[in-house]
Amino acid sequence: MHEGGKLAVAATIPLTSPEDLSRAYTPGVAEVSRAIADDPSLARRYTWVANTVAVVTDGTAVLGLGDIGPRGAMPVMEGKAVLFKQFAGVDAVPICLDTTDPDEIVETVARLAPSFGGINLEDISAPRCFDIERRLDARLDIPVFHDDQHGTAVVVLAALRNAVRLLDRDLAGLRVVVSGAGAAGVAVTRMLAAAGVADLVVCDSRGVLSGDRSGLSPVKATLAAETNPRGVTGSMADALRGADVLIGVSGGRIDEAAVAGMAPDPIVFALANPTPEVHPDVAHRYAAVVATGRSDFPNQINNVLAFPGIFRGALDANARTITAAMKLAAADAIAAVAADDLRPDRIVPSALDPRVAPAVASAVAAASD
Repeated sequence: MHEGGKLAVAATIPLTSPEDLSRAYTPGVAEVSRAIADDPSLARRYTWVANTVAVVTDGTAVLGLGDIGPRGAMPVMEGKAVLFKQFAGVDAVPICLDTTDPDEIVETVARLAPSFGGINLEDISAPRCFDIERRLDARLDIPVFHDDQHGTAVVVLAALRNAVRLLDRDLAGLRVVVSGAGAAGVAVTRMLAAAGVADLVVCDSRGVLSGDRSGLSPVKATLAAETNPRGVTGSMADALRGADVLIGVSGGRIDEAAVAGMAPDPIVFALANPTPEVHPDVAHRYAAVVATGRSDFPNQINNVLAFPGIFRGALDANARTITAAMKLAAADAIAAVAADDLRPDRIVPSALDPRVAPAVASAVAAASD
């Protein structure tokens, strides 16, 4: 499947005669170039920019493989581009940068930006990813979206909305524990807070993020200040005691005893891939609803449910940025696709469901107004 790569460039026009050639290229193309030079906004109409996204990585946080470098990351970025095209008709170009310096990444992407209608940042390690996305979003007039953060958060919220609906519970009243304070953990926490979850506790490998913890990075210190309203301290087991929801985005193992200490019939999303924080067989001993990041178990929390439609909607709306409202709208749209047939083993649509990307695109475009 991967021999020769998974992508190719295809022409959208015929070149079967000298007239075709003279119109598509020189001399005819000069008229289009002059028009765009006079009015840069015409690039959206007369070039591929309005339908093309750059998928940019430095190869420092690829899947569960870690820092494998730009060449090792290329098969993943190619795959991402295939998903963009397959599910949303968006053309995507993988760009693997041979630098891990945030300043160089920001400057390189900014220089490349005129060729694209959006920037999908991918597999860039935390905490650098936060700074890189923030700076590019402020600098560019096209959408910038770090999928490892926000794509994960959107699908987690969609799944949690449906799990709560299935169990006849109240989203705002949940006690939620997030295991992991990296890119996905930070974004999931903030997305759930924006959706109305008030009781959020975040844990890293050393335990609960709280105000009395020393040595926290600036990102973790901010997260500690924004969460943990009951002042929980201690270990993961302490955080999970009486909790309604566990969302694992850390890759660290969580003991069965800690899961057993949760509230009755909890919700467990153990999303590390390929090895979930809690194996589904163990989680099912206690949980009413279980989700993973794997395709060989039910309820796969898969970012492909989010990013193709999000970019399709943002491109269609000529959006300059992807706002919190657009991400919330995307989560609601994903949840709605599965809402008519909810079961404990079906709280999100299949990644192959053709209804998802159009529904997300429509919701995102509407929310961009």
